[in-house]
Amino acid sequence: MPQTPNEHPTLWIKSTRSDSLKGKTIVLAVTGSIAAVRTVELAREFIRRGADVYAVMSESAGWIINPMALQYATGNEVITAITGNVEHVEFFGNLGRADLLLIAPATANTIGKIAAGIDDTPVTTFATTAIGAGKPVMIVPAMHEDMYDHPAVGENIEKMKSWGIRFIGPKIEEGIAKIAGNDEIVLEVEREIGKRTLCGKKILITSGSTAESIDPIRILTNRASGKTGNELALEAYRRGADVTIVHRNRLGVTGINEIYAETADQMTDAVLYELGEGHDVLISAAAIADYTLDASEQKIKSDEGLELKFRPTRKLIKEAKEAHPRTKIVGFKAEAGVDTEELLKRARKTLETSGLDMIVANEVSKGGIGTDNNNVTILYSGKKEDLNIEGPKSLIASVLMDEITSLLTAKDDE
Repeated sequence: MPQTPNEHPTLWIKSTRSDSLKGKTIVLAVTGSIAAVRTVELAREFIRRGADVYAVMSESAGWIINPMALQYATGNEVITAITGNVEHVEFFGNLGRADLLLIAPATANTIGKIAAGIDDTPVTTFATTAIGAGKPVMIVPAMHEDMYDHPAVGENIEKMKSWGIRFIGPKIEEGIAKIAGNDEIVLEVEREIGKRTLCGKKILITSGSTAESIDPIRILTNRASGKTGNELALEAYRRGADVTIVHRNRLGVTGINEIYAETADQMTDAVLYELGEGHDVLISAAAIADYTLDASEQKIKSDEGLELKFRPTRKLIKEAKEAHPRTKIVGFKAEAGVDTEELLKRARKTLETSGLDMIVANEVSKGGIGTDNNNVTILYSGKKEDLNIEGPKSLIASVLMDEITSLLTAKDDE
């Protein structure tokens, strides 16, 4: 990004990953857990997504990590004491300029003090002010597992949850209630204070490849990696949606509902069941097998020869459209060895014959499968002009969610 005079060098990385937190101010409150060493990179991850970050530390946090490290990480002076500038009011009073107080890591001691309304450190003073003003507060616990299991700690956490405070983690490993991973923390912060354009919407996504059994050992599948579907699920989640993804991979995000489906038949059944539970949009991004077969119950010996007899699989979109005609459906069309004109012609035909609301077309012989980047074109059922996007799949997911937001807004206005 362009550099400005007197700008702290840390801010040169601002918005280099995305603009998901652009215009947002995050106060990162650090307490005396060894996990405080993780906060340097955590702060920079927020900046990479466009946020302004300020740090406030308790005295005990300074025993773990020097305030200069967080000044480097944030590009701003670190608050280690409340002064005549009344920093807690500046950021979290009724007219305060911060969007979120993130306490990471939060010790059992700090959690207990906040729950009791005690504010004898800069961190707890910030917390009292933010809670009293009704500003968003998120807490990331980190402590030994025995401390986390103390009844009072659990009661304090439940008490604060009842106030609307969100907790992230912890991750229980090796007898320790460890601080959540930075990716998880960043994603939850994006969901809390990001765009939230899909808040209250239910999004169903199919992703990756299916696999049809030949015998207990062998399968027939394709090269689809599921990276696009994963990015779509993450983007929908960070925008506030209730997200379900049907695939045979593992995304591992606590707030996203994952349904395992290996075969085309299993995926179709899972989607139809979920649509029956009510969803606003189905994004059919999976590369579903067109053919299946009757699998052998025993492994076919390699010296016996192999002769396979195929039959067509069910058409997921066709069945979904027939069973739930009011659900918005976004399809994907992959072709290989065709020019752009032919690709768009075939995609347009599928869009119209399948009754889709949108379709995403790409030519996979030139890249896209298994890579982090792609070149796709979105075609619409109305008169809207086709939209070409080239770049990381995370960017493609972001643009597509913009288009889905517009689609649902138009639906709501009908």
